[in-house]
Amino acid sequence: MNVLIIGLGYAGTRFQQAFQHLNKKNAYAHPVELAYVNRSPRRAAIKSFRTVEAALAEFKPAIVVVSVSDGSHIEVLNSLEGYEGFIICEKPLTKPSDDLEQLQTRLKRTSGFCLDLVERYSDATVALKNYVAKNNLRLIRANFYWGKDRIHDHRPTTGVISEIIHPLDLVQWIADPDSALELEQVQGVRSDFSISGPDVLDSAAIIASLNGAAVTGYSSFVTIIRKREVEFVFASPDNKLIYATAVYDTPVWDKDQLKVWQKTSSGEQVILDLTTEVDETEAELSTIRKLVRLVEDVTGYAASGSEPSQPFANLETSIKLQKLLNAVDRNARTIGPMQYVVGSERESYYDETNLERLG
Repeated sequence: MNVLIIGLGYAGTRFQQAFQHLNKKNAYAHPVELAYVNRSPRRAAIKSFRTVEAALAEFKPAIVVVSVSDGSHIEVLNSLEGYEGFIICEKPLTKPSDDLEQLQTRLKRTSGFCLDLVERYSDATVALKNYVAKNNLRLIRANFYWGKDRIHDHRPTTGVISEIIHPLDLVQWIADPDSALELEQVQGVRSDFSISGPDVLDSAAIIASLNGAAVTGYSSFVTIIRKREVEFVFASPDNKLIYATAVYDTPVWDKDQLKVWQKTSSGEQVILDLTTEVDETEAELSTIRKLVRLVEDVTGYAASGSEPSQPFANLETSIKLQKLLNAVDRNARTIGPMQYVVGSERESYYDETNLERLG
């Protein structure tokens, strides 16, 4: 099976490592062959192409990974018009200004689509989602804090919508996947933190509702210390309050935690208490454990139609999420633009060893 990665920067390299790990494990009946499209050749070990068109014609990939920078997604996705294989796309789907209806039409012949929302593959997410569904819990309140530091980062970005997509998706996916989040208010800050411009939305605080439940949260690309937490209050069918908190990538990448409990007259009763096990002996899996699960699902589906372990965030879901992100960007009442460029010129750094900022 041939897999084409379009854009072999940080995100594309993570996908390369995930596919290569599964090859190493002999996870496939036939090894995956990798190729990539990039402005300039970056990896001598795998085949490269200068253009998407040349790669599609010659390499004939069964899976295409779109991992270029945020602002270039629409150009690449539009170039895949008529493609009949499976597409994995980095989040977010597009920029706020891009034409989503036209995109949906152009990709109508694909065999499948998956937005890279890897936190759906966390053991913490899976356990909580299953518990909520099995016990018919009703969401009363959800709150999140989701941020990291992208100051001085050399990569272009659409701003905080590329970060807030995770908690917005998780709240809906876990608590009430058949309902849509409705924004009530958005406040934010614009700044020159990114090379993408002098007034990019770097942070957003939202108030929203989900089928009558209150949802609040804050997400930022200028949070000095990375923090990823989502908390819930549910009502059970017998009118008891159930509390849950999910913490991601803490204290190290891929280590997630879930706690579900209720309060009783005799104290706290813990229902679920889970911490993701991280096998440090497989160093090549550092930061990509959840991505490997996604890639394995996609490859199995593309090869033989195997049902994925988690339903894909398909094109319809991705467009709905993008419309929500567009509303965040459009409706935010902001201050700024604040200035992080305080010297005579911008300082940008590229450090793939700093896991606090990458991803």
